[in-house]
Amino acid sequence: MSETIAGVRIPDSALAREATELVRETASPLVFDHSRRVYLFGALRGQEQGLSFDAELLYVGAMFHDLGLTERFRRTDQRFEIDGADEARRFLRAHGVDEERADRAWTAIALHTTPEIPLHMAPEVALVTRGVELDVLGIGYDAVPAARREAVVSAHPRPDFKNRILAAFTDGIKDRPDTTFGNVKADVLAHFVPGFRRGDFVEVIRDSDWSE
Repeated sequence: MSETIAGVRIPDSALAREATELVRETASPLVFDHSRRVYLFGALRGQEQGLSFDAELLYVGAMFHDLGLTERFRRTDQRFEIDGADEARRFLRAHGVDEERADRAWTAIALHTTPEIPLHMAPEVALVTRGVELDVLGIGYDAVPAARREAVVSAHPRPDFKNRILAAFTDGIKDRPDTTFGNVKADVLAHFVPGFRRGDFVEVIRDSDWSE
């Protein structure tokens, strides 16, 4: 029987159930609850904007978007967003999902920390970002009625969430500082990792092999 939270139905397909269990088993309760809220807030923003979206694809995008912070899926040679995106595409293709839909989920996850651009793309891509922005940054907070926000948080609490998610970000990317060049996660390392020096776009240009 499917579950409904804040008026949003949680997908109940075999694929969605397996995605739920994978994230529950590999991620911390912090990341699991956050990922569920990202789906719920993304779906609510989609309803508010009158968007037609693939709920199952949005669910997988939301649930897998932070898998790159987990021990199982964490790598050190690429951005953490790509870790989760790669696993989502592998998971979807293994379940018979066509390449176009799997690539849409990949894009939604890979771009979820890139401001503005995802919002001009397919609804599932835009709504993963909308969900992340609302839960982490508070962007769009007032676009979701208070009663629905409260229903989401009642189902998936966020105690001391600001401090705990920043700690999770730090732990998940501190071993690959170079992958934060040009993206928002450099701010996390600048605050929490002593000695971190962010890459500088101007210096890269000036120090390149070109003589002029």
